[in-house]
Amino acid sequence: MHQVIKPKILYFGTPVVLISTLNEDGSTNLAPMSSAWWLNDSCMLGMSNRSQTVRNILREGRCVLNLPSAELVTAVDRLALTTGREDVPDDKAQMGYVYEPSKFEVAGLSATPGEPGWPDRVAECPVQMHAALEEARDFSSPHLAALELRIVQTWMDDSILNSERRHHVDPDKWRPLIMSFTEFYGLGAQLHPSRLAQVF
Repeated sequence: MHQVIKPKILYFGTPVVLISTLNEDGSTNLAPMSSAWWLNDSCMLGMSNRSQTVRNILREGRCVLNLPSAELVTAVDRLALTTGREDVPDDKAQMGYVYEPSKFEVAGLSATPGEPGWPDRVAECPVQMHAALEEARDFSSPHLAALELRIVQTWMDDSILNSERRHHVDPDKWRPLIMSFTEFYGLGAQLHPSRLAQVF
């Protein structure tokens, strides 16, 4: 039986992304988020427009999207209530957020030095993507931004690649960290062969 309800949050399940951005002083900020989806080389992000991450992306026009595997859940969770903004917004402060300038150290993650003009990548993440800002606009909800990014370069760890089709990720090897209704999950075994997979 279905019921009409007003959910506290609509967050059905998307991959967790650790976003690296450049601060004004050239240091790298690192922030977890999970409202992200891809279509070919385009990516859409939805997040607070008051975050340091969004400020940095709007100013610099670029970021790195690092996708952690499920094994990195503890490291990601260490970043949950941190912000790169020294002036912590009131609503975040009320939720317990604190300013943290050293996100890599707090998470226990390693920085791979970025190429000139780009922030550091997260060495432990099997997927790392340079992304350039295409468009930014306000979302209908207050204080939210929708960012369209174009993926310009991608790094994939050998451990998740298909051994025969080297430009394909093997979904039996790739186990992304997923967030659903603000809780962490991983993927299980394949449920059924896909006819669509045969043509890509």
